[in-house]
Amino acid sequence: MGKELWKPGNMVYPLPAVMVSCADKEGHDNIITIAWTGTICTNPAMLYISVRPTRYSYHLIRESGEFVVNLTTKDLVKATDWCGVRSGRDVDKWSEMHLTRGNAQTLIYAPIIEESPVNIECQVVKVEELGSHHMLVALPDYRILPPEVADTLAMPPHARAVYDRFMQDNGKFALNKTGLLAYSHGEYFDLGKSLGTFGYSVKKKKKVKKKK
Repeated sequence: MGKELWKPGNMVYPLPAVMVSCADKEGHDNIITIAWTGTICTNPAMLYISVRPTRYSYHLIRESGEFVVNLTTKDLVKATDWCGVRSGRDVDKWSEMHLTRGNAQTLIYAPIIEESPVNIECQVVKVEELGSHHMLVALPDYRILPPEVADTLAMPPHARAVYDRFMQDNGKFALNKTGLLAYSHGEYFDLGKSLGTFGYSVKKKKKVKKKK
């Protein structure tokens, strides 16, 4: 039996499920959960999020031109889902989900979520009004706490907990050990076991020297 032909729809899965924090210039902030997001370009580094214009967060972002993509983990799965099904017009998502606002390093208005292992601070450079969703193209700055910050008492406790768990002694951030979330066809998943590293299929095997 051959494959069926379906009418156009969204079937590119899995996707990241991220929490996007944002604010307008008056200080009204919110969190929106988004799966329509991804990398656009390496140089210059660019990413996008797609948001319905009817969403409360859309107008906050359009006014300030800023947002933060906060990567999510299995520890944040409830907050990730909840922030995607409740409107910031009606509730304070930060308070309800016990999430901590943090100051961005490169932005003026949008806060970061301290409990997230990686906060990608973004400035909007272009808006494509496509249809049901508008694609917001942005230039990102990745925020992973550096050692000089980690060694200070000024680090928020939630941020210190993330740092202590996943920053290795060699200075490498163990991103794949944070329990990153993926979203696929209505369900959330954590990442499974590693099946290989980039380029492993063409990597030459090391020759084992025979003992004389």
